[in-house]
Amino acid sequence: MTAVLALTALLPALSAGADDGSGGGSAGGYAFAPGARTVTGAASTTDAVPLEPGTTYRSTLPDKGELYFRLELTAGTSAYVPVTAVPPSSATVSASDGIEVSIEDANGSACDYDSARFGAGLSPRPVTAVGRRDAGKALCRDAGTYYVVVERAVSGSTTTTPGSWDLEIAPVTEPALAKAGATTAPGTWNSASPEPLTSDPRARTGGAGFTTARALDQGVWRTGITPGQTLYYAVPVDWGQQLHATVDLGSTGGDPHGYVSAALNLSLYNPVRGYVDDVSLGYDGTQKSSSLAPLPPVAYANRYAVSGTENAVRFAGAYYLVVHLTGQTAATFGKGPYGVTLRVRVDGTPNSGPAYAGSPVPKGIFGVSWDRGGLLTPAGGDDTALRALAAGGIGTGTALLLVLGLWTLTARRAQSRASAQKPTA
Repeated sequence: MTAVLALTALLPALSAGADDGSGGGSAGGYAFAPGARTVTGAASTTDAVPLEPGTTYRSTLPDKGELYFRLELTAGTSAYVPVTAVPPSSATVSASDGIEVSIEDANGSACDYDSARFGAGLSPRPVTAVGRRDAGKALCRDAGTYYVVVERAVSGSTTTTPGSWDLEIAPVTEPALAKAGATTAPGTWNSASPEPLTSDPRARTGGAGFTTARALDQGVWRTGITPGQTLYYAVPVDWGQQLHATVDLGSTGGDPHGYVSAALNLSLYNPVRGYVDDVSLGYDGTQKSSSLAPLPPVAYANRYAVSGTENAVRFAGAYYLVVHLTGQTAATFGKGPYGVTLRVRVDGTPNSGPAYAGSPVPKGIFGVSWDRGGLLTPAGGDDTALRALAAGGIGTGTALLLVLGLWTLTARRAQSRASAQKPTA
């Protein structure tokens, strides 16, 4: 009963929607997953520590040398290991600096390679690359030991600040299909760009990391962002649905002057934090707008597409919109905050998706109704209560069922008492 009453006390927060629009993440900061396990990457495969899918880790990446981590995989399991590198906010970086991540088998053959770089904004920010082992390919399909390899991508520029970067690592596994399906990408899909939404914007602060990303449904959303800040949002996209997103950067308050190349960046990542697409806005102090390229409906068979953008839209789940305002904006136009508007559209009728032979790890990552500590919360709601429920080991759905059950039981008892006390004729 105590637990149920505690859950009841948390319920009002689920509908609290008073965001101030000032921006949720601290400037230049990254919110690592609460309770992330700290691990030390090894300098060789011999000493590599194991990573467990479904567990989030923190580590440190030196400015030189490779780090090795170990994975034990079965023959039919695909693995995705997203690595987010967080340089100090005071660091100086070049456009081609970043990180490189790969997965290798026990014989040193690379299963896959990915990289992430800071780009033309020249702003230190969290960058994410994903090592991948696709069990559907001929290479690296056997069961056994695999190694995740992480290293800095360094341009050799003398302006790059030396020193270590923090890492967040969140491995995911995907089971094989229960039965064979299509092995080619869908041939046709609606690639037309829809008209951007034009309703009044609702205030929605952004999170400061993947695990604190604030949920958005279809609509127009506004927030504030300061130079050097990165904001994270999550949009639930089901199997068969298409995501469209437009970002607007508002004008400055004074007379526009100067120009900042790639001032604002909007990046899209899939449920395993794999890069999908991005757009950048140059800024001269007047309002600017840009949209992500049209994406195909989410489908398992998209993984067979040649295009990297289409290939990445292979799962249902939380798709992350990540907004970064380059630190260089402050010197030209001031410290802000600057107004940002996101126009999010989700088209298409959801379908049941593929039938897996088992469960992914973490469970439910490829669905839109499973709550992960307040990630997919009702639009306009506050995440605090749901995170509290998750921290206590009780899912939101279970909590609501408990509360509804309590209310039903209370109502029935009250009705029974009233019947018992009613005088007879």
